[in-house]
Amino acid sequence: MVTSAHEGMHRIFQERPEILAPVFTVLGIELSEKAAVYAITTDATETRPMARHIDTALRICPSDGEDFLLAVEAQERRDDRKEQSWAYYVAYLQSKYKLPVLLLVVCRDRATAKWAAGPFDCGTRGWTVQRTCPLVVGPDSLPMITDVRSAAKNPAMAAFSALTHANNPECDAILDALDQALGGMDSDASDYIYQFLDVTLGDTPVGDKWRSIMGFVNYFPGRGHLMERAYLEGQAEGEAKGQAEDRAALILRLLEKRGILVSQDVQDRITSCTDLDTLTLWFDRALTVDHAEDLFTAEAEGQE
Repeated sequence: MVTSAHEGMHRIFQERPEILAPVFTVLGIELSEKAAVYAITTDATETRPMARHIDTALRICPSDGEDFLLAVEAQERRDDRKEQSWAYYVAYLQSKYKLPVLLLVVCRDRATAKWAAGPFDCGTRGWTVQRTCPLVVGPDSLPMITDVRSAAKNPAMAAFSALTHANNPECDAILDALDQALGGMDSDASDYIYQFLDVTLGDTPVGDKWRSIMGFVNYFPGRGHLMERAYLEGQAEGEAKGQAEDRAALILRLLEKRGILVSQDVQDRITSCTDLDTLTLWFDRALTVDHAEDLFTAEAEGQE
């Protein structure tokens, strides 16, 4: 099953490519910070029905050298099948795009990171015909960013550090530094980080810590963050009808901000609701659900 943490560990490279240069630096590989980054198809399927999908595939165009491809895989536990899959991804991408390929595996577990480093050989009778040597980012290679100045300089990298070290009891120090750094930034710059960690840290102790920092009722007064603006706007209307319309709009806006698709049926159900308590409940659920239809799941179960 694909988890929010799994998605976050590779999608952040698409959505915040500024972390590529510092990640490559800790791996001992030079990469110009002035590099264009383009997402390419992650479908590596050649024949049906066997489907093969790379988590994230990027074309990197450095200002100081040749273009190359970067395949990013999020790995939360050892899976021996990946030894063959990763070799296939590298060979497929090189064949299709005629470019050099690097494979980056992101892990939150030390044992998994040690295994993922390989190398993984294909050969027999004393001869190796192909060797896969992934680059690996894990708790031992990625530093904990606990300094407010460093977190402010690259908040996406600090968020990635928090996700990678989520199993470390000292991860709270990263969250505290990131919280202080985001407090001095405008809402457009900070919204992504707040939401990214809220979703990717999930129902874990460190996720609970982050949500306590975010604290919905005492939500960073004056910082203008998405959740604070949503709450204040929802309270601004004096009439019940206006409040209901505003809250419905905020729910849809929040789902859109989180990249969750909303069908016409779900949109109609939200906008036609006039009960403020129900809309507030749906708003709270919109912070964490994976699918828009999940807003109503608990309510349906309660009626059975």
